[in-house]
Amino acid sequence: MTKLTLLCISLAVIHVVQAVSSNDWWKDAIIYQIYPRSFKDSNGDGIGDLNGITSKLEHVRDIGADALWLSPIYTSPQVDFGYDVANFTDVDPQYGTLADFDRLAAKAKKLGLKVILDFVPNHSSNEHEWFKMSVERIKPYVDFYVWRDAKIVNGVRKPPNNWLSAFGGSAWEWNEQRGQYYLHQFAIGQPDLNYYNVLVYDTMTDVLKFWMDRGADGFRIDAVNHMFEDVRMLDEPRNNNNVPIDDYDSLDHIYTKDQIETYEVIKAWRNMLNQYSEVHNTDGKFIVTEAYTNLDEIMKYFQAGANPFNFAFISSLNDKSVAKDFEREIKNWLENIPNYRDANWVTGNHDNHRIATRYGAKKSDMVIMLSMVLPGFCVVYNGDEIGMVNKFLTWEETRDISGCNAGPDRYFIKSRDPERTPFQWDDSVSGGFSTSEKTWLPVHENYKTLNLKRQKLQDVSNYKFFKSLTNLRKNFSVIKNGDFDMKLMSDNVLVVLRSLEGLSSVVLVINTAETEVVVDVNIWLNIPKQMVVYSSNVDSKINIGSFVDTSSVKLPASGSVVLVPKL
Repeated sequence: MTKLTLLCISLAVIHVVQAVSSNDWWKDAIIYQIYPRSFKDSNGDGIGDLNGITSKLEHVRDIGADALWLSPIYTSPQVDFGYDVANFTDVDPQYGTLADFDRLAAKAKKLGLKVILDFVPNHSSNEHEWFKMSVERIKPYVDFYVWRDAKIVNGVRKPPNNWLSAFGGSAWEWNEQRGQYYLHQFAIGQPDLNYYNVLVYDTMTDVLKFWMDRGADGFRIDAVNHMFEDVRMLDEPRNNNNVPIDDYDSLDHIYTKDQIETYEVIKAWRNMLNQYSEVHNTDGKFIVTEAYTNLDEIMKYFQAGANPFNFAFISSLNDKSVAKDFEREIKNWLENIPNYRDANWVTGNHDNHRIATRYGAKKSDMVIMLSMVLPGFCVVYNGDEIGMVNKFLTWEETRDISGCNAGPDRYFIKSRDPERTPFQWDDSVSGGFSTSEKTWLPVHENYKTLNLKRQKLQDVSNYKFFKSLTNLRKNFSVIKNGDFDMKLMSDNVLVVLRSLEGLSSVVLVINTAETEVVVDVNIWLNIPKQMVVYSSNVDSKINIGSFVDTSSVKLPASGSVVLVPKL
């Protein structure tokens, strides 16, 4: 009997358990991603840590978030800053201890915040004990990872096939001690786990249970669509992308991504989380998956019971996109998912340029407004609530392995460091992030004028704008329960309506043109002739609380406005 057959049998015996709690809290939640290394340093070593996060949880609650998602905090040599895990059930000393995590989780619970952990199932660190034992062929870890013999060509040892690492170069690394190649779809120090071995599935399931026992309310599953590879080990076809031959984007990854077995594992984990909630009488446990892939593959995660991240605002749209592009992507998502309440809108994360850099100040506000008014939950990246922007870093300052592997001529294309610089709390040393002037990445030089403390004192600021939108979600139940409609008024003007019979409507109007527009919203919508400005993008100069004639809504260039009925 093959290990794949064993795995399928193992998954088949786990019967579907319906969600045990009607409180599927994530369906309309605001999820705030924290990059622990860059959020708050509590001990002056220049690196953010768990105690620093705990000290700032009031800020997370203050801005209206319902949950915090922590990027990896596990024991790690930090080759990929925590995504190379050397111990899945302990905290890296740079970030603190398990006791520190327990205190964080307890305080979060007291503040009404859910805690979501990054779960990294595709690979471990090559410093993990599992890998060391696999190298030595110690049972039961002999095939815990993906090992293959070399291909001999004209007497020369070659990798088994042409598969490439997402960080550049071959996805295969020769191990002299074992006498075989191991697969690493990311860094050399991140060997891929072998999910055709049922013990791997069982072991990683125990990891999920360990963290739920310590207070985790859910998991963001990293690089989920890389978990399985085609066992035939065929070469992947080349494409026409104009990139170097050893660049990951030079291949079509039909054998290393989106394999059907992935969805069976996600379904099994979803059922296990449901069972856990039932046994322990807790709120529903959350699963959200990270997969940069096509819509058809993404929809399969819904069928497996997970919530796949929607990266349309990151991958499909940008500062050149106009209203009709936004309408297309929104419709494409909402018309394909099982129901509107399972929708989600990701505005930024640690792997992509900051939203204010991608879209510019005005349009980034517009995207955040959309994410808050559209049905479903939204995910925001720490620092975006105060309008932080990318920092230019030199080759010498570059720390991200993706940038380092690209070399000094291309590092700025691949590096994710610019969006990972420390949070700017105030205008003190290192922006209030640390008492040390030397931080793991340099603080953006604009911290003297762009920081949270300053924005709290300003009449108009990104912080106050962001809070106005989270308050909108809390105070207007139509955002949570109302119907959704939208109308493209022109290529550059889009109107979004949230309404429910007997309740006040909320209207969002966006203008993507570089010129002022005047639009008659009333001609299409069943809304009052006069409404009140609840929120507008920071640079719009539109007065909050002013009355607007909905038959003649005036919007400045790249201006957006949220309207509510007069009280």
